[in-house]
Amino acid sequence: MNTIDKINKSFKTELKDIYPEREIQTFVEILLEYYAGLNKTDLILKSEEILKPTVNEQIENALFRLKKEEPIQYIIGETEFYDLKLKVNPSVLIPRPETEELVDWIIKNHKNNKKINILDIGTGSGCIPLALKNNLPNAKVFAIDISETALETAKQNAKLNNLDVSFTQLDILNAEIKQKFEKFDIIVSNPPYIREKEKELMHKNILENEPHLALFVGDNDALVFYKAIIHFAKNHLKKQGNLYFEINEAYGNEIITLLKENEYQDIEFKKDINGKDRMIRAVKN
Repeated sequence: MNTIDKINKSFKTELKDIYPEREIQTFVEILLEYYAGLNKTDLILKSEEILKPTVNEQIENALFRLKKEEPIQYIIGETEFYDLKLKVNPSVLIPRPETEELVDWIIKNHKNNKKINILDIGTGSGCIPLALKNNLPNAKVFAIDISETALETAKQNAKLNNLDVSFTQLDILNAEIKQKFEKFDIIVSNPPYIREKEKELMHKNILENEPHLALFVGDNDALVFYKAIIHFAKNHLKKQGNLYFEINEAYGNEIITLLKENEYQDIEFKKDINGKDRMIRAVKN
């Protein structure tokens, strides 16, 4: 039977050639908290305690999946994002810290607005609109995505967190969109922006597990989603409404050019915690 100490040693031995030591330790902490309800202090004080057979089996299964480089978030089926607990699965991207920074920027800019309408385009797990609704409770929040399975997950997350967000299945690239929306004060999107040719630079655990539909664009038109959303926002943003994007840092200047060509003003870059140009805000003229 396994003790916590034996699990620690087993994980370090089995995963040392795949993950950094600190990340391996984090895996152990996450799994033992999720499956056995043990916190970091318990891992020290109860290191020789024998775990229940069911927990031991779950831990061994997780180790097997980690060796195949499956993300820990998919293994336990959940993650945390801006103080929310969200369900995640291979139909949705695992929310990134950079996206939390985008959400934080929007909240800080609009926390004093009494009543605003917000639309998130390409919502995935629903992380952006749910975090915004949680922190801007007076806002009316809407979200769209092309993927029916992603929207099912987003709706589950809304229910899980008791947050009122309206989700609709729509393809933003469909020029024939006839959906009648009211005008929005904020439109936000973290669209697919990784070029196909960048796949070779990406980690195996992303390429083999996360949905390519939400990640990649063709090399010949890497800005296809930005163009569509900028055009959509011209008709669906209120005057002086705000458009927010998470971006591929390689295309920041091109996106600014697109915004200027479409008569947006007060365009602002924001760097992420790693100093990369990762976010843009613009105001409808």
